[in-house]
Amino acid sequence: MTHRENKLRAVRFETPDHIPMSYSINSACWAHYPHEALFELMESHSRLFPGYRRPPGPVQPSFGNTSRAGAPYRDDWGCVWETTENGIVGAVVEHPLASWDTFASYRAPDPGKVSGIGPLDWAGIAANIRRAKETGGLAAGGLVHGHTFLRLSDIRGYTNLILDMADDEPRLRELIRMVEEFNMGIVRRYLDLGVEWMGYAEDLGMQVGPMVSPEHFRTYIKPSYERLMKPARDAGIIVHMHSDGDIRDLVDDLIDGGVEVMNLQDLVNGIDWIRGRLAGRVCIDLDIDRQSVTRFGTPAAIEALIREEVEKLGSKKGGLMMIFGMYPGMPLENAKALMDAMERYMGFYA
Repeated sequence: MTHRENKLRAVRFETPDHIPMSYSINSACWAHYPHEALFELMESHSRLFPGYRRPPGPVQPSFGNTSRAGAPYRDDWGCVWETTENGIVGAVVEHPLASWDTFASYRAPDPGKVSGIGPLDWAGIAANIRRAKETGGLAAGGLVHGHTFLRLSDIRGYTNLILDMADDEPRLRELIRMVEEFNMGIVRRYLDLGVEWMGYAEDLGMQVGPMVSPEHFRTYIKPSYERLMKPARDAGIIVHMHSDGDIRDLVDDLIDGGVEVMNLQDLVNGIDWIRGRLAGRVCIDLDIDRQSVTRFGTPAAIEALIREEVEKLGSKKGGLMMIFGMYPGMPLENAKALMDAMERYMGFYA
């Protein structure tokens, strides 16, 4: 069974061969760990890194426009980003519509040319999608992370945005329409290229509770989500949603809006809560803890966490995937322990 077939079976509850597991090493890690150690970890975990071959020389990581230290970046919407460490996405420090005074002349960028945070090469994207199909890979597309709520927050500033919602500011609805039309231009281009998977990544949660009230989410954001996801759902394309933070108060609305694969954090939302609310209802793409156990726990605690999650959320029918993002600060022995556990429990079902 190919990786693509296995993943699709997991999403559709069609008895996958194993639980799809993904381990991503953030580009900032290459400035914090010996390269040899990272090479050895990937080479010794071939199920997580199939076909990996170390490069002939030192890794020269590439950084996105919003993750270059000492290089403030103005994106396609006019938002200025800054970060203090290469590889770590920064924060918006200048909001182009901090005042509504300039709204009359404010214009959206062109989705035929840019993603919102940089240029888009649609010819190259089309070639990659064709290549994925020809080689049995998964043909996927998606909006940039933070496409709607966070985009509005970047443009207006978070406090301004929340006050706009509380005041039912009419210009906010015009801005939402502008952002949505841009996003829809990207969605439709991906659909025209024949993707079978669309990602809608957007952080909505804080450590406790969402960044936007459920009432305001339903009034201002959910309708836009539904319209953006509908063309994909109507075409039978898998809709994947990622959100960091505590999103328990919003999950039902997200599923109502069309999400069928929900990527959410494990311990922030609670493993038992996720089991009770989501298991068997949607495919859970579980984001493994980066805040406590894997960062500060023992290798034994890490293995126990992965085993608990697989026992409580896994099923022979499918419906579970797991993903981890490694960032600087994680002890290398813990990185190895997590890789070991992920590979060990790929094929384990309670």
